[in-house]
Amino acid sequence: MKSRYRAAGLLALGALLLDQASKLAVMQCFSLGESKAVIPGFFNLVYIVNRGAAFGFLNRADITWQRTFFIAATLAAVAVIVHLLRSNTSENPFLTWGLGLILGGAVGNLADRIRLGSVVDFLDFHIGAQHWPAFNVADMAITLGAFAVIISMYRKRKHASRPS
Repeated sequence: MKSRYRAAGLLALGALLLDQASKLAVMQCFSLGESKAVIPGFFNLVYIVNRGAAFGFLNRADITWQRTFFIAATLAAVAVIVHLLRSNTSENPFLTWGLGLILGGAVGNLADRIRLGSVVDFLDFHIGAQHWPAFNVADMAITLGAFAVIISMYRKRKHASRPS
């Protein structure tokens, strides 16, 4: 049980530190709104802020409650993740790794919301003028963590359907 907490905690801490260090570097090297092409026509580093959630959901200046809402939602998600880690009795590492990555990413974006009032995004992939919404390391950790949780569910289902 303690190894499960240790693994999830180390992944969460690693994701959090990498996220915050990368955002700090972007904030020190770029002006807000600045963009630099890394791979022209495909990938830029940018410095933008997002008051909303994924894909710019609720990223609007005319509403003021989204900061409080997303802080509360993140705190609730953290509580659910801790509960899932505690109640998980399986030895499925994908679930532990996934929950750790999701936790680290959630706390990384939470730190931005508390400290800055918005989340720093800086990874901008595009093809020509068609841009995927900019994102950050915390978002990558959450996405990778979600995939790991899905894999753990698939593996559990596959194991449960085997004849004894």
